[in-house]
Amino acid sequence: MSVPLAHWDDVETFRADLGHLGGTWRDLGRAAGSRAVGLKRIEIHPGKWSTPAHVHGAEEEIFYVLGGSGLSWQDGDVYEVGPGDCLVHRAGAEAHTLRAGGEGLDVLVFGQRIRVEFAPLPRAGVGWLGRRWADLGDPGRTPWAREAEAGEPEVGEPKERPPRIVNEADVDGEDGGLYKSLGSTAGAEQSGLNLLRLPAGDEGAPAHCHSVEEEIFVVLEGEGTLELWPSPARAAEGVEREDHALRAGHVVSRPAGTGIAHLLRAGDPGLTYLAYGTRDRADIAYYPRSNKIYWRGVGLIARLEALDYFDGEPS
Repeated sequence: MSVPLAHWDDVETFRADLGHLGGTWRDLGRAAGSRAVGLKRIEIHPGKWSTPAHVHGAEEEIFYVLGGSGLSWQDGDVYEVGPGDCLVHRAGAEAHTLRAGGEGLDVLVFGQRIRVEFAPLPRAGVGWLGRRWADLGDPGRTPWAREAEAGEPEVGEPKERPPRIVNEADVDGEDGGLYKSLGSTAGAEQSGLNLLRLPAGDEGAPAHCHSVEEEIFVVLEGEGTLELWPSPARAAEGVEREDHALRAGHVVSRPAGTGIAHLLRAGDPGLTYLAYGTRDRADIAYYPRSNKIYWRGVGLIARLEALDYFDGEPS
């Protein structure tokens, strides 16, 4: 099977520098083989801004600060951010961007890849976007160029942080704080971001695979193993279990519908990682070691007494 694994040191970088915007980017999600969700690492240059201020109509974004310091700009107000902070920007909510402090700001950006219908009207020079229309304009004047022309946003004194910004140290978590739901604590609705700290030899969620949801894992500290378990149908095709070594900086992508279950196990130094996924109520999860199926939409989990699968044509 193809290895759904990349290390951020090996991912090609690209710079985005224009006016007050400036940063070094890595597309970690695509490097690891993600399909329906995305993950980028942005190292925002000192004193620069990450992106044009923007708000998504359908997608939800979750940010995690790896290092440095800076400001989160939201609808004209600013809030201080630093290592271990999690920021949630829900669809259709506040416009947002980031400005790095004097030492720069290093962030991970998790998001959905939702296709939004856009209908160009070539003769009219506009396009329908949902119930609104957009000027097709000059393709050479990108949103980045227009943002640079508009100049740097005004920045006042930082305000008290809203509930949509939380620090991992302030989230109680479960199992003595080893499992922390950062995304949901900060108000995420369509997706989730969890922080897990596994002692040596412990495993995260039991080996499982999803029918609809896609997950991405980012190793922050320690070492461990990614275990890949084929479903009975995939095993019948000759797919065998695989183990892959993990260390800090590894990114694991687990697209939906592969029939390959995954499990992360901590090595001797322990393992700390972020787990990101969507929340689709149509999802079905299968657990090969216990032969259980979980139907999220109806909140039902059951063990299969017998297993029958087909090759595309129902019997």
